[in-house]
Amino acid sequence: MLDSIQFDLDAYFRRIGWEGERRADAATLRGVHLAHMRAIPFENLDALRGTAPSLDPADLVAKLVHSRRGGYCYEHNTLFACALEALGFRVTRLAARVVVGADTIASRPRTHMALLAHVPGESQPYLADVGFGAIGALLEPVPLIADVEFTGAGRRHRLVHVPHDGPLEMWLLQVHDQEKDDWTGQYAFTLEHFEKPDYDVINWHIATNPRSPFAQRLYAQHIGATRHLLLDGRLLTQTRADGTVTEREVTDEAEARRLLEEEFGITAPEGVTLLTG
Repeated sequence: MLDSIQFDLDAYFRRIGWEGERRADAATLRGVHLAHMRAIPFENLDALRGTAPSLDPADLVAKLVHSRRGGYCYEHNTLFACALEALGFRVTRLAARVVVGADTIASRPRTHMALLAHVPGESQPYLADVGFGAIGALLEPVPLIADVEFTGAGRRHRLVHVPHDGPLEMWLLQVHDQEKDDWTGQYAFTLEHFEKPDYDVINWHIATNPRSPFAQRLYAQHIGATRHLLLDGRLLTQTRADGTVTEREVTDEAEARRLLEEEFGITAPEGVTLLTG
């Protein structure tokens, strides 16, 4: 963890375009969360070339703040936690089981990092997560309250309790699917606090295990005010705010590199092969 005095909030806020208040309150939490989501892309280029990205805060600042790069969940949420702590929030680091496409919650390991942000003077913490690389991601944090629907920047979410065999309550984040008019699970978590060595192990596994999807194919996400853009391998998917979805195949390396640069705000390192298979 970076000491709050060491973390360069000025540089971070320039990167995300935040010009609002610098207070440890719920409004600032929501605003900075959304600004981060729209400014810093999700991407797995380090894992794609077989390297586990550094989670050292200074390296994250160099990569995500001072370069035209993004990262995946451990990078985004470690950086965001440092920013929140520099603002005066207390942060609990969580590990979650991603359930998108899973048959059961227990069939997935805890490989996703999320956060609880504790607002001074408020009894209820907020689930905050700027590193979920899916269209069901939170754009704004939500209070840790079960069975209540929240709308943030046009997306509808809720948290529910689900049964499991552990001693702690299991929470499930759900997003409302406009097309199906139904709720879809995103990830499940308990409130156990995880430490940096835990994420170092998970990060290495996700980046280097040949069975990991992040080690197998390109994955990049950019969230704009009017559209969500996803490049998953060769498939480019654009989802508009009204729910309109368009898809097309990216055919060659040059096009993929140009798309990352112009549409995602990512300058791909030389030597990395973007399109595999």
